[in-house]
Amino acid sequence: MKKNKVFIACDSNNISKVKKIVKYANHKNLMVGYKFGLEFLNSKNGREFISGLKNKVTFGDYKISDIPNTCKGVLKSVKDLKFSYLTIHINCGLESLIAAKKVSGKTKLVGVTTLTSLNNKSLKEIGFNKKVKDLVYHQAKLANKAGLDAIVCSAQEVKLVKKVFKKEIITPGIRFNSNADDQKRVLTPKRAYKNGSDWLVIGRPITKGNLKKNIKKLIDHLSQ
Repeated sequence: MKKNKVFIACDSNNISKVKKIVKYANHKNLMVGYKFGLEFLNSKNGREFISGLKNKVTFGDYKISDIPNTCKGVLKSVKDLKFSYLTIHINCGLESLIAAKKVSGKTKLVGVTTLTSLNNKSLKEIGFNKKVKDLVYHQAKLANKAGLDAIVCSAQEVKLVKKVFKKEIITPGIRFNSNADDQKRVLTPKRAYKNGSDWLVIGRPITKGNLKKNIKKLIDHLSQ
């Protein structure tokens, strides 16, 4: 039986909390990886903790967005951490994406499309004329052109992205119910997998409260 794949978001600067997540957030019916956000990556003990992880699928969510030389430099500076996946904003442009991809080595370079905390109104406020779906579709084409290994997008856009990007798709903004927190474009785990997501990124619905109970809730949800 094929296992559903989930990245548990370790979005904290509390080393004890992250250790607990890595120790307990797993299940025989899931393939579990660990996503480390900027909070943890920039914390005092973050780098040391990640360098000590063995035989884990690790996701460095740096969301790099800079000029080509800097993007390339960031990839080189964290090479020793041997991340399985690492993110870069597609909006930093084709040259930066290509430069980063050239030095990414065995780490899968993941293009971030439009954040799931944004909607059409948010884009208009920033200055974009395109609607979310149109912008994400355009970003997916750019990621494909740059030869990126995976894409991060909302589960709502997976079917659209798959038309122009044939590799792995990772989807955050996953919620069991209507409690979206600060997210805008959300879907349930079951719907996300049905739409074609390869990996889900789940944070607060699993890490807030009892980890084991929340993992069981996920398993039950998927088996319904």
